[in-house]
Formats: sequence, C-alpha cells, structure tokens
Amino acid sequence: MRIRSLGVIEDAVVELSPGFTAVTGETGAGKTMVVTSLGLLLGGRADPALVRVGAKHAVVEGRISVPADAPAVLRAEEAGAELDEGALLVSRTVSAEGRSRAHLGGRSVPVGLLAELADELVAVHGQTDQQGLLKQSRQREALDRYAGDAVAVPLVKYREAYRRLRAVSAELEEITTRARERAQEADMLRFGLEEIAAVEPRAGEDVELAEEAERLGYAEALASAAAAAHVALAGDPEDPEGVDAATLVAGAQRALEAVRSHDPKLAALADRIGEIAILLTDVAGELAGYADDLDADPLRLAAVEERRAALNALTRKYGEDVAAVLAWAERSAARLTELEGDDERIGELTAERDALRAELGGLAQELSEARQEAAQRFAAAVTAELASLAMPHARVSFEIRQTEDPDGVEVGGRTVAYGPHGVDEVELLLAPHPGAPARPIAKGASGGELSRVMLAVEVVFAGTDPVPTYLFDEVDAGVGGKAAVEIGRRLARLAKTAQVIVVTHLPQVAAFADRQLLVEKTDDGSVTRSGVRVLEGEERIRELSRMLAGQEDSETARAHAEELLATARAEV
Repeated sequence: MRIRSLGVIEDAVVELSPGFTAVTGETGAGKTMVVTSLGLLLGGRADPALVRVGAKHAVVEGRISVPADAPAVLRAEEAGAELDEGALLVSRTVSAEGRSRAHLGGRSVPVGLLAELADELVAVHGQTDQQGLLKQSRQREALDRYAGDAVAVPLVKYREAYRRLRAVSAELEEITTRARERAQEADMLRFGLEEIAAVEPRAGEDVELAEEAERLGYAEALASAAAAAHVALAGDPEDPEGVDAATLVAGAQRALEAVRSHDPKLAALADRIGEIAILLTDVAGELAGYADDLDADPLRLAAVEERRAALNALTRKYGEDVAAVLAWAERSAARLTELEGDDERIGELTAERDALRAELGGLAQELSEARQEAAQRFAAAVTAELASLAMPHARVSFEIRQTEDPDGVEVGGRTVAYGPHGVDEVELLLAPHPGAPARPIAKGASGGELSRVMLAVEVVFAGTDPVPTYLFDEVDAGVGGKAAVEIGRRLARLAKTAQVIVVTHLPQVAAFADRQLLVEKTDDGSVTRSGVRVLEGEERIRELSRMLAGQEDSETARAHAEELLATARAEV
C-alpha cells in the first residue's frame, strides 16, 4: 500500500509479507493508520478528519494479488475492472470536505463495491471487534457462519416465511383494528355509487348536452342566419329580380365555356368555377335542410338544462367531467367489494397466518437443531485452540435458549418468541479454569482472555471459511508472558495458509513474524516514505529490545530479543 496525507502519515509505502507481517512502533507513531488505510481500500467509512492538516485530500493505493478465478475478481471484472499482472489495483481518495472516490482496476466504482469485495478478501479484527463479540447477535452470526449450509439453507426459507407472516399479520391487524373506519368508508362509497346510478350518466354525455343547449338557446338566430345565407346563395323565390351567388357563378361559367377551347389555362379556370357552382348548390341545400331541422322547442331546452344540472351535481363531487365520474365509480365499486368482503378476508388471513406460524415453527426447530449440533463442534474447536493459546483448562460452550411467548410459534411443544433469525438466543460462555462456572464472555473473560478467545474463533473460521488475508489490530492487548508467545506461535501457524497482518506492542508476537515493519515519526511529527521500514538483522533486534525493556541498547533486553527470534525461527 501507498499512503499519503492520512493522519500523521505524510507519505509512506507499506510492503506486506505474503505470510506473517508484524507492524510495530512507539505509541502514537501511526501504526493504526495502516489498519485505517486498509479499511479505506475495503470500502470503510471515509472520515474527513483523517485527512492530514494542510492537505486537500488523503490517498490510499493498494495492490492486491488474487487468483484469477476468485469470486472477488469475477465481481470486479463485472464492474469493468482489469487485472494488472494478476493483481487488483485499488485506490481510495478522501477530500478534506468529506467527498470520497474509489477506483478499482483502472475504473471508477462505487465505494459499496469495495465493501462487497472486502468479505472475500480480508477479515479485519481489532479492539472494536472484540467488543462486538460480546453482543449475542454477533455470537449467533458467528455460530451460523460456522454451521454453513446446515443453517444457511433453512434460514433462507425461514426468513421468507417470516416476511410473509409479517405481511399477513399486518394486513389482518389493519382490517380488524380499522373496522369502524372501513365501515364508514364503505357507507360513503355506497352512497356515492347509488347517487351516480340514479343519474345513469353516459360517457361523453356532458359534452353532447352542452352543444345541444347552445343550439337550442340560439335557435331563432341560427335559423335566421341560415335562411339569409340560403337566399344569398340560391336566391329568393318571392324576389325574381334579386341577384344571388349561384346565378352570378353560373353566368361566369357560361362566359368562359364559350371560349375555353382557345386557351387551356382559361379552360382550367372554367373547370374550377364549375366546381364552385357544385359546392354552392350543395351548401345551399344543406342550409335549407338545417333551417328545416332546427328544433326551437323550449320544452326540450328545459329538459336538457335539467339533465345538465344533474350531471353537474355529480361532477362537483366525484370528478371534473362525466368520464372522471365514471372512473371514480369503477374504482369505488372495486374498493366497496373489498371492504364488504372483510369478514371473508379476515377468515382467509387468519387461516394463512396460522399456517405460516406452523411452517415457521417447523423451520425454527430445524434451525435450532442445526445450531445445537454446530455449537458443540464450534465450542470444541475453539476450546482446543485456547489450549494452544496458554489457556489449557479453559472451556468454551454455547447456551442456546428460547423465550416463551403466547403470541409466538410452537417449537418442541412450547410456544416461544420468534424473530427474523429464528427463535434462538445464542450466548457464548467461558469457563476459564476447572471448577469455574461457565459465564458469558462479557462477564467471565478478562481483556487478555477475550483477545485469545477472539483469535481462537478466527483460527477456527480459517479452517472452515478461509479468506486470503487476516488483519489483527492489537487483539493481543492485555496479554503478556507465556500467553503472548503462544499467540505469536498460533498466528505464525495461521500464516502458513493465509496472509496475516498484526499491529502489536508485544515483542513475543512480533518475533514470530516473517516480516517486521517499524512505523516511526520524523522530528516534525509526520511519517514520511522512509518512516515505514522493514526491519532486518540488527535493526530488528534493537526494536524487539525496545519493545521488551523500553531500551534499545539494554544488553539483557538484546539477549532476550535474540532468544525470542531464535525460538520463533526454530518453530516456524
């Protein structure tokens, strides 16, 4: 990784061993920034406070070697990323204003994609993760992860049944608790539908009636205008001397017909005048028919206005026009059918809810049995690991219990509370020595013991659900002496099958590392490119001496450091 302008780190390159890397340094030197950097590359939350004072943005770049067929690679390629000589190039930029950008394999990608890949690439554990292990929900998740398909398969079915049961129960509660409101709604809909049915509106009727009312209201004026237009076009029989349009056009046509053979252009004009004559005759005929057909009956006008008033009463209540009123009636009829079927629907929902509860109970029992079986294996495996971590007499066990609830589901002849993960409350117990009662690890484990339990859990997971890289941020806090040596030894064994990175203050742990990195500040309080160094030979002995005694030049500390390194190399 290359880290720039992040916290105390101005510019540094971190080269990790494919095996076991220990990151050491004075308190406050910036070791945790190594963990933070990796977290950013894996989609962690971008905190603008991490940007170095005076810098516009912090940048972390990483090169992750992965097999070409790894799920993470396939997901990255789907997003358009490309491998660079078998490695994924990842970068994350965080601005001082809080904006964040991510790049993967040369492509800009959502930060969420990096978080998706993280599950396949790295398991990160620190002090906060130890605290997380104290939560029963995290303990249940750990057990389910260990159980594998034995829990995962029925859990998928259980969650689907749980989701359906929640939906059915919510609908049933809504119908029963809102019965009065629904009855009032049904009465309102029923009244509206009856009012509309009494009028029997017809689609488009309001437009037709408006046009008819306009005609009837101006019948005399329309008839007079039609008659005058007819006289102008066809003439008045009572005035033989009058001049009309048809006579004039006919005269024009006769004048042209006499000479049309002498000029094609004039012949064309004569044809057009002939067309005008035909059109005038047709219009005159229609005007005569219009005047004859025009109804000036005041009774009909009164009937039309009365019908329009009835339709307007509906449009004021149910829609802007008759079409909207009819649409409201259609919707309301469907809703009324639904409301009037409440009793029948309540019966159906009750039956479906009871069936789902029975199904849920069966799936919950299957989950509980799978968890019980996995719990025994998981506890035995973690207990065996604790023996390798200087806790030879410690015993780990799981307590899996259910809480009775009359509104729950039936499991094993008892009605118990249920949730989205089943009916089980899972709690990890620790008996640190013979004769000690098994107590929840939150109460029965010291800080050092909790660190070792966490490491033991992760080692067990490494054998069943491995990831390529494990990162431990001071999980050895509160541990010392022989226990620290055992932790270093166990981490070295884990590094035979995976990459292990440990930020540590313990020389007993650092001595087992394949590579030891020293993070150190310059005089101005920053970590530069040269501030993260690989320690070898004399430099490594001096750092281990400092970690042992606080003095790099102590002969006793140097002897102890050399002994630690020799012991670690002999075993690794």
